[in-house]
Amino acid sequence: MDIEEVAKNNPEKIITVKINLSKSIHDQDVKKITQPFDLLGKSEKQASDLIQSIYKLLIEKDANLIEINPLVLTKDNNLLCLDAKINFDDNALYRHPDILSLKDVNEEDPIEAEASKHKLAYIKLDGSIGCLVNGAGLAMATMDIIKLYGKEPANFLDVGGGASKEKVTAAFKIILSDKNVKGILINIFGGILR
Repeated sequence: MDIEEVAKNNPEKIITVKINLSKSIHDQDVKKITQPFDLLGKSEKQASDLIQSIYKLLIEKDANLIEINPLVLTKDNNLLCLDAKINFDDNALYRHPDILSLKDVNEEDPIEAEASKHKLAYIKLDGSIGCLVNGAGLAMATMDIIKLYGKEPANFLDVGGGASKEKVTAAFKIILSDKNVKGILINIFGGILR
């Protein structure tokens, strides 16, 4: 099932339950999630256990996405996860060497892998204006300005504070490797880079 397609064509079929991640997930939160599915007996217990496990994984392993699709109910009333996708916060991987050891660079976007090698925060976007910025907040503001003037940013790229000549050179190479880039906007807060 393509969740984006469901969201577009049948948004009423998507259940949203807000959970305060700074606190534990509560039974009433779990009930809000499972109630629309009319699960009974062991499948209701399995759903509750699954949701509690997902929450625990999210918090303990610094995941920023856990998607189970599809989750099926078998004829004998068991829940079964047929596929799952988990994304972890790259900035928290130092706390999880077990997860980091599973990283397969062949599965990554080559440009994003190159950026990661140089410790650059990089996300490719669909626009034509490349951005080279120091500081995530300034990068977001820079992208907003580009959009305000009717253009689209080609990337989010934060070189961070204290970036070396080599790091800035790598950043330019990464931006210029995108064939859609028609220009580059450099927005550097001078006090941070020395």
